[in-house]
Amino acid sequence: MRIDNSTFERVEEFKYLGTTLTNQNSIAEEMKGRLRSGITFYRSVRSLLSSSLLSKYLKIKLYGTIILPVVLYGCEAWSLTLREKRILRVFENMLLRRIFGYRRDEVTGEWWRLHNEELSGLYSSPNIVRVIKSRRMRWAGNVARMFEEMGVYRVLVGKP
Repeated sequence: MRIDNSTFERVEEFKYLGTTLTNQNSIAEEMKGRLRSGITFYRSVRSLLSSSLLSKYLKIKLYGTIILPVVLYGCEAWSLTLREKRILRVFENMLLRRIFGYRRDEVTGEWWRLHNEELSGLYSSPNIVRVIKSRRMRWAGNVARMFEEMGVYRVLVGKP
């Protein structure tokens, strides 16, 4: 493509402001990268999250302030499929299991891994998919209040 005196090459995907954009408008690669970054950040605080010295409340705060923002950067523009929602929930449940640890049966003394329902009962904040939906709605509200001359607003109302 040529604009004025500049020539632009057509590519399948590229990084822009830390976000991977593709010509198919797929967020699969972007999500993989975000989850990789989240796991990297988890590994940097793993000793804190598995420590018995910190309270569960403080561990949840660490998760919400260190790991979650890295994973959800740019999520306002994501259109999630059921598969991608499942991947996000698996990621979140993996981290929550590390935070809450195992449960011990008081009668038999056996240890078991927490089930998803138990995790959602212990974790009082909205799950990761609900957080993404609320961020998208907040962003859509911001766009709806923009001036009519702004490009983003014109795309929203269908008059580009």
